[in-house]
Amino acid sequence: MHAALRDVTADKDRKIPPRDRILAVASELFYRHGIKAVGVDSIAEAAGTNKMTLYRHFASKDELVAEYLRTLAQQSETIWDRLEAEHPGDPRGQLRAWLKEMAKHVGASGDRGCALANAAIELPEKDHPARRVIEQCKCAQRERLIGLCRAAALSEPELLADELFLILEGARVTAQSMGPEGPSVRLVRLGEVLIASRS
Repeated sequence: MHAALRDVTADKDRKIPPRDRILAVASELFYRHGIKAVGVDSIAEAAGTNKMTLYRHFASKDELVAEYLRTLAQQSETIWDRLEAEHPGDPRGQLRAWLKEMAKHVGASGDRGCALANAAIELPEKDHPARRVIEQCKCAQRERLIGLCRAAALSEPELLADELFLILEGARVTAQSMGPEGPSVRLVRLGEVLIASRS
């Protein structure tokens, strides 16, 4: 069991409000086992509550899934903000720091890839409430990259941003299929080469 989930379940009858417990437990279970494989009964039980309480906070499992992905999107924004604070006025430094940050996640033990990409595969229905969250988050990430490439005065900023975005997505998948010591270890090096080629 993930440390964060242990903390949540250990305190499930005390400090943590039911909505937060449900969301934390659902997030862990969805990421580890897949959205379709996890039912509301399992989530309620692991959160130390019941289905009635779960549905009081989330109108449906689909809405719970969408909120899980919204939380991840907010965490992604927090990373961008931190990188900007660590490298103020240095868009190229932010790009390099982003590559290192992403490489750290890709190579992490127990990582199952991008939760948003995993959800997109599991939820092909275009009208699912989570699809809009996935698309908005991925588009926002791409726009951030384009903005940094442009601010760094790199040539063809949109194309470069797409290349960086695609090598990250590829590294995530490759880490799952070939292990963290496979081609995904070259994420930072490939990104640096791409950036240098547009200087």
